[in-house]
Amino acid sequence: MAFQVAYHTDIGIKKKTNQDGLLLKSAKTPEGEVGLFIICDGMGGLSHGELASATVIRGMSDWFDNELPELLELANFEKEIPSKLEDRVRELNTKILQYGESSKIKLGTTITALLILYKQYFILQIGDSRAYSIHDQFVKLTEDQTLVERELQRGNITAEQARIDPRRNVLLQCVGATKDIKVVITKGEVQQGTMYMLCTDGFYHEITDQEMHTHLNPLHFTEETTMKNKLEQLVELAKNRQETDNISVLLAKVI
Repeated sequence: MAFQVAYHTDIGIKKKTNQDGLLLKSAKTPEGEVGLFIICDGMGGLSHGELASATVIRGMSDWFDNELPELLELANFEKEIPSKLEDRVRELNTKILQYGESSKIKLGTTITALLILYKQYFILQIGDSRAYSIHDQFVKLTEDQTLVERELQRGNITAEQARIDPRRNVLLQCVGATKDIKVVITKGEVQQGTMYMLCTDGFYHEITDQEMHTHLNPLHFTEETTMKNKLEQLVELAKNRQETDNISVLLAKVI
């Protein structure tokens, strides 16, 4: 398997800095190509959110380059991957937390990471950036770790109320804000032709699932430039609908 990828990130119509972070990496191995795709939404005054997201991106990139190759040599590497991913994120959480405490500032970031290893994928998530798979169906692979999502799951509000609730940006956790974090890791099988999408809340707040499904059909994308152009169009649509946050989205199609 190989990957056809594209991304687009935009500061948006209100923010002074873009605090989102993205990572798109792939490598060839004797067994085939592997890939790591990450999106982060940093939070904090001035450039602090940007620092948090960049710290996570660099830390995960180093993990892909330096630790993953050794893991893939193990006979049972699939069983080791989740714990090793979690270990790295916990290390980064501690690093950002200690920096914030020593500098007397509050900062943090979401992380949604997709690791594709041959015929299997792993998704790691903290916060409310999302992962989707798009093939015959359009499927959300993550659950937002937000106050509003918790209220929705408990039946206290409706899906329509959740969509416009002013508390929708209130996170239950993020990387770098508290010592105790719950790292959510899921896995599944990779099908050739499937396209995976990762995005920050600045994208999905104003672009509906139906619009994503309609405009991001993997059958229509035979070139990365076409994917890129479509992402740019959708981000501009979100801005026209007055989304005030940074907006980031990436696509990875398995070919």
